[in-house]
Amino acid sequence: MKDRTSYVEFIEQTYFGSVADGNIDQVLSCFNDDARVIIRHGDQPERLFALHPLEGEAELPSFYEHLCANYDCWFGKYHHYIDIEQDSAASRFTVRLEPKTDGLYANTPPQELRNCNFFEFRANRISDMIIYYSNPDEQLDDAHANNDKPTGYPKP
Repeated sequence: MKDRTSYVEFIEQTYFGSVADGNIDQVLSCFNDDARVIIRHGDQPERLFALHPLEGEAELPSFYEHLCANYDCWFGKYHHYIDIEQDSAASRFTVRLEPKTDGLYANTPPQELRNCNFFEFRANRISDMIIYYSNPDEQLDDAHANNDKPTGYPKP
């Protein structure tokens, strides 16, 4: 990408905009064929994803399929740190997850997460991404203590 604006537009509109729209094909087109994604959430086991998974990795589409089938997502309050020379970025932002009425988590309350994604790019697409997310309200009461974590992605 040629400048800061290109990175920000890709991150906010192309990538996160496609997730928010539930357009999984468009989300996946944001990644290189050999891209890897790592999800880290607190003290939970690290999750590894890829379009063409190796041993110990899950299929990347399954993450977005699960997320988009069960939640309406909103992303905002971005803070971007762009390194044009290294073709990389870090983005800190807020996510709101509203459970869909026909989803697995329909009976759970909406959630607000504070996330940080680290992006590495190659040929104007994501080659590697690390997602750190937290749900600061997740331990407010014991009634929801055994629910799946914020994205609701099934435990390994």
